[in-house]
Amino acid sequence: QRLKDKMGNRANASGEVEFVSAWGRLVGDEGRGVTTIIEMVNYTRLDCAIAAAGLMRQALVQAAHHAVHRKAFGKRLVEQPLMRNVLADLALESQAATLLAMRLASAFDDRVADERERAFARIATAIAKFWLCKRAPIHVGEALECLGGNGYVEESLMPRLYREAPLYSIWEGSGNVICLDVLRALGKEPGTAEALIHELRSALGKDTRLDAHLVQTEAELRQSLKHDLKDGRGDLEGQSQARRLTESLALALQGALMAQHGSADAAEVFIASRLGGNHGQTFGTLPVGANISSILEPVLEGLERP
Repeated sequence: QRLKDKMGNRANASGEVEFVSAWGRLVGDEGRGVTTIIEMVNYTRLDCAIAAAGLMRQALVQAAHHAVHRKAFGKRLVEQPLMRNVLADLALESQAATLLAMRLASAFDDRVADERERAFARIATAIAKFWLCKRAPIHVGEALECLGGNGYVEESLMPRLYREAPLYSIWEGSGNVICLDVLRALGKEPGTAEALIHELRSALGKDTRLDAHLVQTEAELRQSLKHDLKDGRGDLEGQSQARRLTESLALALQGALMAQHGSADAAEVFIASRLGGNHGQTFGTLPVGANISSILEPVLEGLERP
């Protein structure tokens, strides 16, 4: 009928279509449409998770580059203590997002030969898709602010990233749909819970605060399994808490990955801020004593050049 007048993502044209007396061919078994399409949807949900992580990384680099070259009050922005806290916080979020997206991609690679990886990919796809796509708009918005008024100008690239960021929470299932899919996977595919627990337990012993969060998350997961999940959605109470459970699982996975694959300083501050409660409600509230220089070093490398 027409091309949609979208807020962003304009280079990827979307159309409104109408099918009248259209010819079609049955794909899969009749009445099993969702089951048939879910395989494709899982791949595109992986795309959304990776895209969200990529947007965060791009926004971080834009903010860091501006901070390196912009001066205010006699110093470059990157030398200002509060800006450094903001940039380091953004860097932590980006690193954790990248690790989660890459761990999920690895499970997709191995899932044919490894049943546990297949089960992990099934549940982690929904978890990563929900969490990373929710965090991207907040992250990009903060990165835009690092550029000040210049970030609000179209030539800066940031407005395009800002308009793009919310899309991935909508594509391939909005937040509620994805979180109910977490319950569906837990209810209909019992191996998914065990695969998650195995993944989380692999990081036990790395940090006492992480251990406490992992133990609590496993308890929440097992409690959710006690709800009637046979219909793939759970009871009303279970449904109402689906976002809370999914968020807890996402943070547990990110904490475990940071502890195993991040630098010691980055893992310490991520766990203290995201899991230990030593963080405010906005970016730039990392705790006193955080090794911000160590966190920023890999981000700032090479940005000094014109």
